[in-house]
Amino acid sequence: MTRILIVEDEPRIATFVQRGLETAGYETEIVDNGFDGAERALSPDIDLVLLDVGLPGIDGFEVLRQVRGQGSSVPIIMLTARTSTRDTVDGLDAGANDYVAKPFTFEELLARVRSRLRENTTPTTPVTIVRGEVALDVMTRRAAVDGREFDLSAREFALAEQFLRHPGQVLSREYLLSKVWGLDFDPGSNVVDVYVRYLRSKLGADRITTVRGAGYRWD
Repeated sequence: MTRILIVEDEPRIATFVQRGLETAGYETEIVDNGFDGAERALSPDIDLVLLDVGLPGIDGFEVLRQVRGQGSSVPIIMLTARTSTRDTVDGLDAGANDYVAKPFTFEELLARVRSRLRENTTPTTPVTIVRGEVALDVMTRRAAVDGREFDLSAREFALAEQFLRHPGQVLSREYLLSKVWGLDFDPGSNVVDVYVRYLRSKLGADRITTVRGAGYRWD
């Protein structure tokens, strides 16, 4: 699953962005200072960075310079309350892929995120997961069975992606709750079972096997 790093020291904004991105089917991680942001942005599991300019430690411009100085091409979108043309130019010149001024709507930010992720996709980067007759395009969020497309919600797609990335493996409800919903295990929750039923109705009932007392397996 695509993982987005949010480098933002204002908890309200960070949480707002995180919830929106996870609803859209992305994994997220938050750090609240420039030093940690520069370190995590260089990790190979990070697919895109949302980088605030005004950060404790070192500011966003310095984080950007350090990341680009290490040769990383990870997409970086700057988030800032500074709206001057000079700041925008400085950020883009330092290697930012995009620049979003606060306050912003989440719909605008999400559109920028999707655009930057598409631009960063190369022919060597696998963007389609295929298991038998089922195919998931992780960039366009499209699913197809034997060439016929099906509409999946963000959570349905994220759940299907977990199954297709781990064929033949038993995935526990705890694991799926954590990966797809970002939740700790709740023994009273049946949300995983509900969404498995949704997927079975769209992708085929025989493709997801219930392993009693353990979880589910993609066959």
